[in-house]
Amino acid sequence: MIQRAPLITPVLIAGSLVVLVGFAIRASFGVFQLPIATEFHWPRAEFSLAIAIQNLAWGFGQPLFGALAEKIGDRKAIVLGALAYALGLVLSAGATQPYQHQLYEVLVGLGVAGTGFGVVLAVVGRASSAENRSMSLAIVTAAGSAGQVLGPPLAESLLALMPWQHVFLVFAAMILAALVVLPWMRTPAPVSKAELQESMGSVVLGALRDPSFAMIFLGFFSCGYQLAFITAHFPAFVAESCGPIMLGSVLHAMGITTTNALGAVAISIIGLGNIAGTLLAGWAGKHFTKKYLLAAIYAGRTLIAAWFILTPMTPATVLIFSAVMGSMWLATVPLTSGLVAHLYGLRYMGTLYGIVFLSHQLGSFMGVWLGGRLYDAYGSYDTVWWVGVGVGAFSALIHLPIRETASPVAVPAR
Repeated sequence: MIQRAPLITPVLIAGSLVVLVGFAIRASFGVFQLPIATEFHWPRAEFSLAIAIQNLAWGFGQPLFGALAEKIGDRKAIVLGALAYALGLVLSAGATQPYQHQLYEVLVGLGVAGTGFGVVLAVVGRASSAENRSMSLAIVTAAGSAGQVLGPPLAESLLALMPWQHVFLVFAAMILAALVVLPWMRTPAPVSKAELQESMGSVVLGALRDPSFAMIFLGFFSCGYQLAFITAHFPAFVAESCGPIMLGSVLHAMGITTTNALGAVAISIIGLGNIAGTLLAGWAGKHFTKKYLLAAIYAGRTLIAAWFILTPMTPATVLIFSAVMGSMWLATVPLTSGLVAHLYGLRYMGTLYGIVFLSHQLGSFMGVWLGGRLYDAYGSYDTVWWVGVGVGAFSALIHLPIRETASPVAVPAR
């Protein structure tokens, strides 16, 4: 009788907890848009640019931390990421000028890179059996969604008790506390330094020459654009544009009496829907062609975004949009990372996925920055939404020609 490898392992649990805490903090930044802008009388673009720079630093930091993890060890890379994350939050708590927030968000972005998907998915992917890998990657991604469920309401609750500066300090303590699970993250021993350098160069260069890798890279742009724009601006968008929450409605009975609260809850609903959607994507990635699943997800996002912007905003449409978009929110992550691992092998998955993720974060930068810029210029988010619809349709199409067969440059998994 063949004994199957267990799905739930200490590595999977530890990786999920690190990602959950990191994403709970990161997903809450949109909640701080109005408090910070109100306190300092800044235009919307100032703090938006800070969040955009955070996303850009995350993108550039991801392949760096992926390569660093493969050279010095996964746990050391995560520790460095957590320290950068905490330092950026502490410094941001004392910032009083826009340029200070924008500078310190570089550290926060690097911290997200060191504690986020690029490093943790590679660890979990290497530690998982082939039969469990797709679902393991989905579980870690779903943990990020759980963080998104918890983060914005936690930030909103803390803001009711203390200034936003103190909330940043609480978050800094949280990311450092997450390091207690690192002893569980034991992975296979790394190869020798000489082999590491030679193999990394050949695998990365081979992937960069592959048109399929370029299509994956370009397709991930819209994912970052849509997710970062919504995370950073949706709470403020809902607070300012949504119709009133009627007295006696279900939301009112649940204690959601203002559009500010509805905006924070909407981000949580997106995260809650994504837990189910991501786990479903992990299951589907084992049974169906990943490129077609990715094309379908991007097409679905495009349709729901177009419907939302064409429909008068009410609490009901906010909830419908949040639930549907949430079901597709991070479903692309286990499929994209799994596709990279399938095509190019597991050994340098962290580095290669980090390069692909750079495209995601370039999109994130554009979504957050354009959101603030165009809002200040026109007093509306409509143009930014329609750009998101366009890039989403592009991503749906560009995934179709990808050749989903293992590349000759792939390093076989152990």
